[in-house]
Amino acid sequence: MATLTSALPRDAQAARTTGAPHATNPYDPLYDPLVSPAGRNQGYAPTYWVDTAGEPPPDDGPVTQDMETDVVVIGSGFTGLVTALNLAEEHGVIPIVLEANQESWGCTSRNGGQGQNASGRLYRTQWIERWGLETAKRLDREIHEGFDYWKSLVARFPCDAQHTGHIYTAHRPKKVAFLENLARVMREQFGYQTEMLTRDELWERFAMDREAAGAMYEPEGVGIHPLKLAFGYLRRLRELGVKIHTGSPVLGWETIGGIHHLRTPGGIVRARRVAVATGGYTPQGLHPLLNNKIMPILSNSIVTRPLTDAEREAAGLRNTTFLTDTRTLRFYYRLLPDGAMQIGSRSALTGADAKNPKHLELLKNGLVRKFPALKDVPIQYSWWGWVDVSHDMMPRITQPDPGQNIFYAIGYGGNGVAFSAQAGRRLAQRVVGKSGPQWELPIYNSPLNGHLFAPFRRLGQAMLYKYYYLRDEVL
Repeated sequence: MATLTSALPRDAQAARTTGAPHATNPYDPLYDPLVSPAGRNQGYAPTYWVDTAGEPPPDDGPVTQDMETDVVVIGSGFTGLVTALNLAEEHGVIPIVLEANQESWGCTSRNGGQGQNASGRLYRTQWIERWGLETAKRLDREIHEGFDYWKSLVARFPCDAQHTGHIYTAHRPKKVAFLENLARVMREQFGYQTEMLTRDELWERFAMDREAAGAMYEPEGVGIHPLKLAFGYLRRLRELGVKIHTGSPVLGWETIGGIHHLRTPGGIVRARRVAVATGGYTPQGLHPLLNNKIMPILSNSIVTRPLTDAEREAAGLRNTTFLTDTRTLRFYYRLLPDGAMQIGSRSALTGADAKNPKHLELLKNGLVRKFPALKDVPIQYSWWGWVDVSHDMMPRITQPDPGQNIFYAIGYGGNGVAFSAQAGRRLAQRVVGKSGPQWELPIYNSPLNGHLFAPFRRLGQAMLYKYYYLRDEVL
């Protein structure tokens, strides 16, 4: 395969350094939220989304003086932006958004763009096991309502949406039974029109994935250009008068008399209420209520150059329906609207190891195993980003301490493209004190769990990865 940057146009390579109008520091590919200091004004990661989203909307630049406001939203990713959007449009509250680097710099500009009717890492069958059928059904209604809300935003803000559904592929014959049971439960208990596909049906209708022994198709799935969606949110927020201060990491947080004093490099921002929406980029020490509450996991992604018609035909890529396989360390992949092919999966354990070529090779090999015809197609983009995985595999949108006006939405486990919209909407409702029966659900009625062995979590992660590999590929 070709060298990564050789296929990039000259201006795309320049964008990797400059990132955005206010970027003063280069992108740091080794950033690690567990050990790195908060970033400041870094350029964007070299993603396909950044290179194809167009010019970022104007922002308000770094904080340059002390200021006061009612509500601060920390983080300008999907969750933070939808939180601010709901605060302004639905509740008449104009917040200030603080962003350490560039607009939507973190996971929002690095994900796979796969919008699923899901939340967290657990399947609906696991919801039943954990909470019982009645609670699982109530949670399903909440997640589905959120998916519909997200689709309304996708329709409102153009983002190359592909309403083609989602496919789980059984990467080994033994996983077909798992998908058959999941499809049955989705149909019988939750009323979804899931459909099992034989290997031949998968190949004929969707994609000639050579690893797949069968698949489950669910109509609820929308592929998007995530950064175009985020930029749409940002333009609307600017129209509403919301200030978005980039290059303004929160370096210190002190609460005095119920007022939160958020220290940024350019000044202190004082607020009565704070909504945290920092996802996998939540730095250690931001606030005690957030320390050790998630496990940040790296995910890698690559995108080929646009395929020719002959290459698409040879690979059997029939349409842009996105796919996920049944590995624990799953691959997610799809044909993009411009004909390029994307695939992503897990990556390094630490930021220091993120540039190791073996992680790129894992994705290349995965792409070729699934679609051998793409073996010699050059890779045009390669990047990685941090995913916020909670210790119990489900997110929380909550006020962790009733005595403090601090709220957070975090822990999506890689399913935040769509669910972040509902999370942001509910987070805004939390901030303004709106009541409702939804707060009784497990993702709303308790804080994120900590972890007794948090200092050793990377060691545990390494052991789990080895076990997952054996279970997925050997046992």
